[in-house]
Amino acid sequence: MKLQNRCVVITGAGSGIGRACAVKCAEEGANVVVADINEEGAAETVKQIQAAGGNAIACTADVADPVSVASLVQTTLQQYGKANALINSAAIQINKTVEDTSLEEWNTQMSINVGGIFLCSKLFLPHLKTTKGSIVSLSSVNAYFVEPSCAGYCATKAAIIGLTKAMAIDHGHEGVRVNCICPGYIDTGLAEGYFQSQPDPARARAEAGKLHALWRIGKAEEVAKVAVFLASDDASFVTGSAYVVDGGFGSGLPPK
Repeated sequence: MKLQNRCVVITGAGSGIGRACAVKCAEEGANVVVADINEEGAAETVKQIQAAGGNAIACTADVADPVSVASLVQTTLQQYGKANALINSAAIQINKTVEDTSLEEWNTQMSINVGGIFLCSKLFLPHLKTTKGSIVSLSSVNAYFVEPSCAGYCATKAAIIGLTKAMAIDHGHEGVRVNCICPGYIDTGLAEGYFQSQPDPARARAEAGKLHALWRIGKAEEVAKVAVFLASDDASFVTGSAYVVDGGFGSGLPPK
């Protein structure tokens, strides 16, 4: 098992890609800290992991709140005594143009999508240095290829790549690897929220699939496998990278 006896902390693990990462890490032998602002979602993820024979605890956490993140660190150390990997998956998406986005909406997206990674990484780094650990953050293919009416979201996902590279440079000599993943359309609640914001949700979903070279949107489990790789020793010489997992979305328009 790639993560045997290691402690992996995952934010946004109460649903979507975060939940898939938690389940996959547990399958690979990790002790998983399932962190999410949604207490019920986190509990359900733990339930799924334990039902499959894995080990996990739930921790209610708001990644935009320094006190809450500090409590997450304390809970992790009290339960498992260490942290080997941090997977930053917590995010929100507000589908608006800059003109239509309020300052409050802009700041909320920034504080969760970027500030949450900053806070969690900052407070877990001292412990990740001890274990020579890894940070994996969820960016998006929208960091490179923007779409209409999601200006703030695209901005946050581009910022994550810059933050990833900066932390990789600053902490590589201390034994900490830092990478991010840029998924294309993945079949999660976040993607469904985008589809539902469009005039014809069913058509938007179908057209999204055809934007990918593989002619489909991805599965959360497919992203989780890459997260496990980056968190494990299999990626021991990988840092500062942004792994695109997009089914060919960014390669160009496939034939109709």
